Amino acid sequence: MRTSLLPHGRQLSRVCDACKRQQRSFSVSASSPSRTATPTRDAPPRRANALRSFMTPQTAARTITTTRAPRSAETADAPASRSPTSPAPSTAVPQTHYEFFPQSLPQGPPPSGPFGVDVRALRREFLQLQGRAHPDLHPPQMKSRAEATSARINEAFRTLSSPLLRAQYLLSLRGLDVANDETAKVEDPELLMEVLEAREEIEEAAEESELEPLRARNAEREEESIAELEKCFTENDLEGAMRECVRLRYWVNIRESINNWEPGKPVVLEH
Repeated sequence: MRTSLLPHGRQLSRVCDACKRQQRSFSVSASSPSRTATPTRDAPPRRANALRSFMTPQTAARTITTTRAPRSAETADAPASRSPTSPAPSTAVPQTHYEFFPQSLPQGPPPSGPFGVDVRALRREFLQLQGRAHPDLHPPQMKSRAEATSARINEAFRTLSSPLLRAQYLLSLRGLDVANDETAKVEDPELLMEVLEAREEIEEAAEESELEPLRARNAEREEESIAELEKCFTENDLEGAMRECVRLRYWVNIRESINNWEPGKPVVLEH
């Protein structure tokens, strides 16, 4: 029994030794995760770095979108903010002859502005306009438009520089056509008598110097008619302006007949 127990005891001791060794190995293996836990704790930064590198394009894109959004909004709002101050003018077409000359005729036509015109100032501005609108200064594709603009500028200057044409133009803006021969006829015996006498005097003149008294009287009549037109347009008296415009037309025709006088040439006074 004793001999059998000893080996058994030895076996138990061996078993115990084995258990101890197993326990040690188990404890070592159990403690090894704690040792390896340190590297595993360093893993999250690697993952974080990887996540950062992975997320960088998205965050950059977000950063770009957030920084570009105000620019896109700014560019989208740019036309609306610039539209009130756009000119125009480069694109605006003058509606009346007066709008071509804002420097010499800033107040516009009567009654807001005067009927009289500073012809020298008007001519200076006219030359400036023609210098910019001359067709030779524009490319071929813009020449037709430049020619049309230049023609309008010429017509505006020709009309506004003449008191008679200016008065007729102002009345035409109000729907009254006194440039037509039918509407220009008057039944004023005194006016018709003065016109006939002037015609006879021009025809009977043997020399041009004989017409100087008539030239002086006719110039006074023109000045009187222009002053009366100034008053009528200032007071917005259209009927009075029409009557005086017809009278001025006769005086202008007499002046032109005197300037074009030739010996033996018949006189034709247009009305």
